[in-house]
Amino acid sequence: MKPMRLGELTIDPPLVLAPLAGYTALPMRLLSRRAGAGLVCSEMVSALGLRHGNRATREMLRTDPKEHPVALQLFGRDPEAMAQAAVQAVAAGADVVDLNMGCTVPKVMKTGAGAALMRTPETAVAIVREVARAVSVPVTVKLRAARVAGRDLYLDLGARFAEAGVAAITLHGRSLSQRFAGSADWQPIARLVREVEVPVIGNGDVDGPEAARRMFEETGCAAVMVGRAAIGNPWVFARIAADLRGERASVPGLGERLAVALCHAQMAVSLRGEARGVREMRPMLARYVAGLPGAATTRAAIMAATTLTEVRAALMDGLAPVAS
Repeated sequence: MKPMRLGELTIDPPLVLAPLAGYTALPMRLLSRRAGAGLVCSEMVSALGLRHGNRATREMLRTDPKEHPVALQLFGRDPEAMAQAAVQAVAAGADVVDLNMGCTVPKVMKTGAGAALMRTPETAVAIVREVARAVSVPVTVKLRAARVAGRDLYLDLGARFAEAGVAAITLHGRSLSQRFAGSADWQPIARLVREVEVPVIGNGDVDGPEAARRMFEETGCAAVMVGRAAIGNPWVFARIAADLRGERASVPGLGERLAVALCHAQMAVSLRGEARGVREMRPMLARYVAGLPGAATTRAAIMAATTLTEVRAALMDGLAPVAS
């Protein structure tokens, strides 16, 4: 599978970590890059929060030299605020600025941001145009396979975004009403590939090598974006990349899983402080141990942990005996 070009950037392999609220902070991005993702995306960052100087929002722009290339994703409905936020994102180290127009969370949509922008195309196009003018790095947009009153909104917007200056478009194969229910439909991705001149990144239900290969074959997309399947499982990128090369990646053993889970927790604590880092990591750590012997007991101990020492004990006490 050939690399994807985004402006002057080469994304190789053409595998992208999706922006996932509550998950794709710096630690997960670093681990995903280490495992083989060609591009990693941040959680969505509020343009309005940046305009108001919100400290927590500014912290979300933190990048690390080891994770490049990295995309910082922004959300908002005001073209000027989004352009200003894009400038801040580039100053913080973004190699790509991604614009969220696919989030279906009600509290985001009711502000007119996220997927709500697909219903206000003039505003959506204005945002793309202003951001593309404001920064020199590639600008990408993430959409959903929205269809309203018989019209494929993603096709209309895709063509206009290409004219307005986007370097690529990511399309999630679920509709607005589906949110994360049901199955993703990849046919809209294939249709968008045929209709626009810019690269299309396919997203939705890619959970391993077989699904990734099928998405490339069935849609003709330039890259595949992996989301929830990467939570607690950065090795998914190594497995997909190996498969694309005609090879087979080794499955991580229990010891490696344990070591990476602890590393992830330690990075989160270094970044957020112990109390917040452990609290935010608990759902992620539960995913690391899912399906392993003793997982239920270990998961309960993880969810009760409040310190890094307790996290380490939960993992070691629950899983180390199984490995011995």
